[in-house]
Amino acid sequence: MQHGVRPSSLVPPCFAVVRSEIDGDRAVVTVRATASSGACPSCGVRSQRVQSQYARRASDLPISGRRVELEVLARRFWCDAVLCGRRIFAERFGDDVLAPMSRRTGRLELIVHHLGLALGGRPAAGFARRLMVPVSNDTLLRVVRRKAQVPSETLTVIGIDDFAWRRNHRYGTIVCDLERRRTVTLLPDREPATSEAWLRRHSSITVVARDRGGGYGEAAAKALPSAEQVADRWHLMENASRAFLEAVRKSMRQIRSVIGATVINPALLTSAERLQYEGYQRREETNAAVMAMFSDGVPIKQIVKRTCLARDTVRRIVRGQRSEVFRTRQSSLEEQLPWLDAQWDAGKRNSSALWRSMRVRGFRGSARVVSEWATRRRRAEKADAGTLARIPSARTIARFMTNGRDKLSKAETVLIAAIETGLPQLVKAREIILDFHQMIRTRTVAGMPLWMERAADSLVASFCSG
Repeated sequence: MQHGVRPSSLVPPCFAVVRSEIDGDRAVVTVRATASSGACPSCGVRSQRVQSQYARRASDLPISGRRVELEVLARRFWCDAVLCGRRIFAERFGDDVLAPMSRRTGRLELIVHHLGLALGGRPAAGFARRLMVPVSNDTLLRVVRRKAQVPSETLTVIGIDDFAWRRNHRYGTIVCDLERRRTVTLLPDREPATSEAWLRRHSSITVVARDRGGGYGEAAAKALPSAEQVADRWHLMENASRAFLEAVRKSMRQIRSVIGATVINPALLTSAERLQYEGYQRREETNAAVMAMFSDGVPIKQIVKRTCLARDTVRRIVRGQRSEVFRTRQSSLEEQLPWLDAQWDAGKRNSSALWRSMRVRGFRGSARVVSEWATRRRRAEKADAGTLARIPSARTIARFMTNGRDKLSKAETVLIAAIETGLPQLVKAREIILDFHQMIRTRTVAGMPLWMERAADSLVASFCSG
C-alpha cells in the first residue's frame, strides 16, 4: 500500500515529473517518458538511439480547481532496421495514455466523451467549464461521433441522391446504406465521374436506389454493370404528383373555357396584374407563331434558330405548358386573408387603416400589398357575375383537386366541381395518380398491369411509359 503521494502518481502512467509550476488558474507540469527506448511504428523494432527532442502540449485532469497542462518532452529516435523505410520516428505513448497528435490525455478524453454522451453539446460544454475542463460544444460532439463510429460493413443496397451544401449555389452527393439506415459518405459534388469513382471502389453493391435523373444512373451503369437500379418510393411519389401537375398545366386553356375565364377585363386588374396580363398577351403571340411553324412540320431545331428562343421554351410551347395568364406567387397576405375578409364584410374598407391594424397583429408587409388587395376586392364587387377576372394557378388547381373536399372553401369547391364536370380526362388522370400512390403506400404490385393499361391513354401516359 502506498502511504505517500509522489508527483509522478498525479500524472498518467509511463511519465515521470521533471518540474511543475502554477500560473494563475493553470498548473503546468513538465514530464518525460520513463522508457529508455521507443518502438518504430512502421517495423516495430525498438531503438535507443535518440536523434532529437521536442515538446508536446496536452491537457490533463484538473488538480485543486486548476487546469492542468502537460508539457511532454518527447524524443525522436533513429530506426536501426535495415529494410525499414522510416529513418526517424517520434516517441509513442499508447492511445490510452496520449494518442499521436492528441491534445488531451486518454483519461481526460474519456471524461469528455462521457460528458458529451450524458449532456450533449452546449450543456456539456458549460458543465465542463465548471470542472476546469475547457472544451467547446463542437469538440464534445466530434469526440462522441468519433467514438461512435462502427466498423465498416459490406455494402449491398445503397441509396444515392444529391443534397445542398448551400442551396442554389453548391451541391454534393449523399450515399446511404439502406439496410442499416445510416449515411455512408458525402461526396463533394454531383458529377457522374465522382460518383462513378466511388462506386467502383465498392463492387459488393447489388442494388442502387436513385432518382429518375440520368447522371447517377449513368455512373452506376458504368461502375456496377451487374447492379440493379431501382427508383426509391419518395421519388416515385414525387414524380407522380409532378406528372399530374403537368397534366393540369397542359389543360389550362380548357379550364379557362370551362369556368368562363377566356376573356379578361383589363379594367378590373390592378397595376401589377395588368403587367402580367400584357406579358401573357406577348407570350400568346409567340406561342401562336411557334405552333404555326410546328404544324407546318418545321423541326424544333429550326424553330429555335428562327425565333431565337431557348430549346426548352419551344418544347414547353409545343407541349402546351406555357399558357398561364397569371404567374401566381406566394403572398405575404396568406395568413391574414381570413381576418381581412371579416373586416371587409364588417364595412372596414380603408386600406391604410387595415394595414395599421395588421401591423399591430404582427404583419410585416408593406401598405401597398394591402392597397392592391383592397383595390382588387373593390373592383371585383363592381364586376358583373358573368365576368371572371382571375383563376388560380395550375399548381393551386392541382392541389385543390387532390385535397379532400372538407379542406376547401365553398368558392374553391364550386371551382373544382366545374372543372371536374367539364374535363373528365383530368379527373381520370387524378384517379390514376391516386391509385399509383396507394399501390406505393401499400406495396402491392398485383394491380400494376391493369394500372398501366388505364394510364397508357391518359394525360399521364408519359409518366407511365417512363
